[in-house]
Amino acid sequence: MKRPNIVLIYTDQQRWDALGVNGNTEIITPNLDRLAKQGVNFNRYFVNNPLCMPSRVSMLTGQYPSTLKITHMGVPVPDSTVTVAHMLKNYGYITANIGKLHFLPHANRDHRTVHPCYGFDHLEISDEPGSYEDAYRAWVRRKAPEELDKISLGLPPAAAVWQKTMGVQDGIVHPVREPRHAQAFASRDDLTHSAFVSEQTIEFIEQHQNETFMCIAGFYSPHAPWIVPQTYLDLYDQEKLSLPQYPEDINSKRTGERFSDEELRSVKHGYYAMITEVDHYVGKIMEKLESLGIADNTLVVFTSDHGEFLGEYLRYGKGYPAPDCVSRVPLIMSCPQGSSAHGTTTSQLVEGVDIVPTLLEAAGIPMHPQLQGQSVFGVLSGQSVKEKACVITEFHQWKSIRTDRFRYIAEVSGKESLFDLERSALEYENLAEEAEYQEVIAEMRGLLLKKLLQIEAPLPRDWAY
Repeated sequence: MKRPNIVLIYTDQQRWDALGVNGNTEIITPNLDRLAKQGVNFNRYFVNNPLCMPSRVSMLTGQYPSTLKITHMGVPVPDSTVTVAHMLKNYGYITANIGKLHFLPHANRDHRTVHPCYGFDHLEISDEPGSYEDAYRAWVRRKAPEELDKISLGLPPAAAVWQKTMGVQDGIVHPVREPRHAQAFASRDDLTHSAFVSEQTIEFIEQHQNETFMCIAGFYSPHAPWIVPQTYLDLYDQEKLSLPQYPEDINSKRTGERFSDEELRSVKHGYYAMITEVDHYVGKIMEKLESLGIADNTLVVFTSDHGEFLGEYLRYGKGYPAPDCVSRVPLIMSCPQGSSAHGTTTSQLVEGVDIVPTLLEAAGIPMHPQLQGQSVFGVLSGQSVKEKACVITEFHQWKSIRTDRFRYIAEVSGKESLFDLERSALEYENLAEEAEYQEVIAEMRGLLLKKLLQIEAPLPRDWAY
């Protein structure tokens, strides 16, 4: 059996509904929509943590954040952590991560130093576009050194504090961080972070086309700040973009200075344009696989680490309480040859820890005992798989489960929240105290408790005592 190559295309902060194939009539994503027609679109896929680092390490290890003891940001992933790269290596895979990985805090370190490999054979790490001397800036320095002062998207605040404390003078020109509007990239279109990820991914594929490989293409977009080449901004008419639908009590809190119609449309403009730029490069990667004649034996997976409020709940970014716009993200997988599942959409509940088991089953590799998810490879083969009653999103001192109809959140303080998505897809109305929902609350408590018992992960025994 020839094992398939694997290309995992990983964006940062992309909502599930920020794709044409998921019903968004405003966004331009022709290549991702085409990928969905060649595979399966899992339109109810949820991450296991609403922030970058915990979500990424959870997905790439197949373990829940609580098992890894990484439920919030800023925790360095131990070098000994077993990732999907380790699991594939024993079976002949050459593995790479190009672009964002975010297994280490990025604000308080020198990005020129050797990065822990985490099982990967090839690493070109760049967790923030242009902010640090890393693989991205080295790539631009080689291609167009005169453009180096134009590529930073801004120094993260925590990095500014660390550099001041440590007396670091990085010599990088940084613009003001995170404007609340779309902004044109100051340099050439072909020098963006997305262009870097695409070009180096394609180079890796070309170099290893005659081997069996897995490559993660770690795009930073559409993470804020919303800076993207004018080429992609010009594809949209900002004034025609829709606004979030707010309940009246939330809408009354909007002011002329924050969350105005103009600001909300501008933010969406930049966000959508960044996704369209990624879509362009997804097309480039797919074209390369096809031109090399290896597309039919390459499993392509597209997903994201979490979503984005995008002005809903009068917030930007991600985090608590992880409603669908934050915890629900795209998941598209291409189908193996001979499958009848091409172009299908499944609404069954799938979560981050299910990705690695799926990749291993696709490759005919036994499941590592640490894995806590379940493979959905059967769906790609046109078969059915056991459906989950709920999926979980974890954080420090609160946990949330999502069922077909409800989202339930339990906090260490004792506070409970319940949202009925049939009553309103917008999770503004907490029904936990409503008399008619008390039976539902009891059911949700039971589901959460059962889920927590299921995901216990004690250390393995050496022998019977």
